[in-house]
Amino acid sequence: MAEPVIRRDAAVVDDTAHLHSLGYAQELFRSMGGFQNFAISFTIISILAGCLTSYTIGYNQGGPVAITWGWLIVGLFCTFVALAMGEIASTYPTAGGLYFWASKLGSPAWGWFTGWFNLIGQIAVTAAIGFGCAIFMTSLLNLLWSYPNSYGWIYFTYGMIILGSGLINMLKVPLTAALNAFSAWWHMVGVVLIVFILAIVPDHHRSFGYVFGQTVNNTGLGGTATHGFIYLYVFLTGLLLAQYTITGYDASAHMSEETRSASVGAAWGMVMSVVVSVVFGFILLVSVTFVIPAKGPSDTSAFIVQHIWQDSMSNRWAEFLIFIAVVAQCFCTIASTTSASRMMFAFSRDRAVPGHRLWRRVSKADRIPIFTVWAICVLAFLTPLPALWWGYVGYAASTAVAVIGLYIAFVLPIILRLRAGESFERGAWHLGRHYKWIDWLAIVWIFFICIVFLLPAFQGGIPFKSNFDWLLFNYTPLPVFGAFLLFGGWYVLSARKWFKGPIRQGSEEELAEIERGYEAPAR
Repeated sequence: MAEPVIRRDAAVVDDTAHLHSLGYAQELFRSMGGFQNFAISFTIISILAGCLTSYTIGYNQGGPVAITWGWLIVGLFCTFVALAMGEIASTYPTAGGLYFWASKLGSPAWGWFTGWFNLIGQIAVTAAIGFGCAIFMTSLLNLLWSYPNSYGWIYFTYGMIILGSGLINMLKVPLTAALNAFSAWWHMVGVVLIVFILAIVPDHHRSFGYVFGQTVNNTGLGGTATHGFIYLYVFLTGLLLAQYTITGYDASAHMSEETRSASVGAAWGMVMSVVVSVVFGFILLVSVTFVIPAKGPSDTSAFIVQHIWQDSMSNRWAEFLIFIAVVAQCFCTIASTTSASRMMFAFSRDRAVPGHRLWRRVSKADRIPIFTVWAICVLAFLTPLPALWWGYVGYAASTAVAVIGLYIAFVLPIILRLRAGESFERGAWHLGRHYKWIDWLAIVWIFFICIVFLLPAFQGGIPFKSNFDWLLFNYTPLPVFGAFLLFGGWYVLSARKWFKGPIRQGSEEELAEIERGYEAPAR
């Protein structure tokens, strides 16, 4: 029994030495194994969250074709993105992740923009996940006890979910790591249960032709056109379902300072979280689409999946399936809060965030960045405020901002790695000679989807048209371009004078002294 422990301790020594070479002390508690690193990214992707809460986007903007084939297309390209990022994560396994990579491969300016878009994306995706969870939770409570499901009550429920996420993130790192591992199994077993129940309980199932060939256009674009160029455009906007779901896997990089054998574990965690999610997510989406009633969903709003289940089975079965999803979505919110707090901690450690002296603090006993956890919770709570006035459109805008913010942060270091070519210092996990075509596919795909999700998705959302409706307007360009102006102006006028990218915390002796100031948390 002693031999594995020795190997694990040796891995920690090597990881700490690698971290020292990058300029940082081992302040966070390194206790996660490879599966736990995979588990946090898999939990944040959360097919039981993204697939179900954004199902209405895919259904209204393309129908079953966008849901099934769209998922496979997005899943393939996201795998290329994960492979490209995994190679860089192996070389630079730090909590800063993307912005650290961009700073090292480019310059402080590259790191500045990457870091801020990553942080915005992290906050937006945490908000979108938590708010989607609140939608599902209120629908479950409404079925059980007639709990009101107005957006005001949904927002109140969302606040309770975010508060709970913050409190759970106060637990010791080994406990949250165990929770993430349990969450991964909950997701996989939960999908199997849902698929099994949907296969045998409903007395009606759609044909394969419907699931893989039916087109729907509820956007008003081109009337109800379900073929031709207009439908292709609608189909592309419907890819937001899949692209929003398959986000957040950079968490494996942000948790690398808490992962053993991080130069391999973080890379594999990133890639495998995407691959496993694509497989299980496809099975889940197909099973839900098979039980759409013959007359179509009775409600195509935010509660579409709940209504599909209620219309095809008894309320008791629907309640059970919603319960499985709600628990998974709570796990997802917790994990996203963890990842975002580590990213903000690392960015603050390099003095990029206002108030960095507070945000970079780590509790001495538990080695948790407590202040950044609560900062993320507060910012995430405020993000979906537009939903109080604009309903589901406000939530959908949060998902698009999350996708674009995160994927802008994803693509910048990939561009820099491609530019570095053979001079790039490869880590223990790398792509060999295949990096060129993989990086190019990842880059082209990210630019493509960022453009698509900035475009109007509904006829009534096109400005200057006679039927323009603010409730159908795509608000995504406003925060995205606003962020470019804000952070660009901030950098030109001020930050370029003082932000120098990653800062070494000291010499080997000074790093060791920092580490002696922390106690190992109780296991």
